[in-house]
Amino acid sequence: MAYHSRSISLPCRSHPCTARIEEELNKLKSWEASSTPNGERICDALSRLEELYVCVDDLLKLNLTQQALSVHQHEEWVDGLLDGSLRLIDVCGVLRDVMSQIKERVRDLQSTLRRRKNDSSTKISIAKFDSFRKNIKKDAKKLIATMKQIEKRIGGSPLLGLDHHISSVIRVLREVVVATTSIFRLLLLFLSVPTKRSLVSRLLHTERHEGDRKLFAQNRLEYLETSIEALENCLESSFRSMIRARASLLNVVSL
Repeated sequence: MAYHSRSISLPCRSHPCTARIEEELNKLKSWEASSTPNGERICDALSRLEELYVCVDDLLKLNLTQQALSVHQHEEWVDGLLDGSLRLIDVCGVLRDVMSQIKERVRDLQSTLRRRKNDSSTKISIAKFDSFRKNIKKDAKKLIATMKQIEKRIGGSPLLGLDHHISSVIRVLREVVVATTSIFRLLLLFLSVPTKRSLVSRLLHTERHEGDRKLFAQNRLEYLETSIEALENCLESSFRSMIRARASLLNVVSL
């Protein structure tokens, strides 16, 4: 499900931390609406996500926020945020592992091409890579289903009888969860998009001289490895910022 939430327009006199989150959320909304994302653009979105969680961490460290949340620490919507934040961190961890595995498979293919003595070994490596991509698609469906459950859980409790600041905080935290699931979903779709023929198979069967074809495939695999490493690094940064923000939330509700 795409991130179709409206631009956030909180009441005037909102705290600057809340305004910063509003700004980052609207940037992400504009980013998603702009075009179909590629690896580079998803890296950009993950960097924005990292900054978003830095803002969330700052918001949760405000005395005003801590005092307000500590009063409501046993409310259902607090449990929903705690559960959602933990499950999103788990999803991010799985994505990091997937990126690492993809990079490993790409390096195996590069090694096969460098030492290739016959086409059979290359075909075996390509078949393994294609099988791995199919497994990613299966895992993606499970993770997307998990994220739908997270969205449903955090949005299920009404915010009645709360003061302006705490209701604003809860609204933006819920929006952050939705934005996070949206970016992770796009990354999963990007990684598991089906093709008629695998990338590597197409590279190795282009109308080129044998030596040129091999060099072309190696160059494209190097580019793919670089792109995967960039995504992996961006995910790592987002992962760390999410953990810090959740630690702050836990500290608040345990006061």
